[in-house]
Amino acid sequence: MKKLLEVLGFLAVVQGVAGLVGEFTDLRWGLVRRIGFLDGHALYASVALLVLGVALFAAAESRGPG
Repeated sequence: MKKLLEVLGFLAVVQGVAGLVGEFTDLRWGLVRRIGFLDGHALYASVALLVLGVALFAAAESRGPG
């Protein structure tokens, strides 16, 4: 379970960073920019993904080994 939380946290952080980079530059990569209902809210969704990723890492660390 710990590895799963770490992998999901890593993916959330990567997508959050990709969304922030895409918001401030003209690069169009990352999942946030491709989801239609997030138009106009990509910055907030990217920050939320970063926070989610940090929370998943914290949850993974609080789990015991195994």
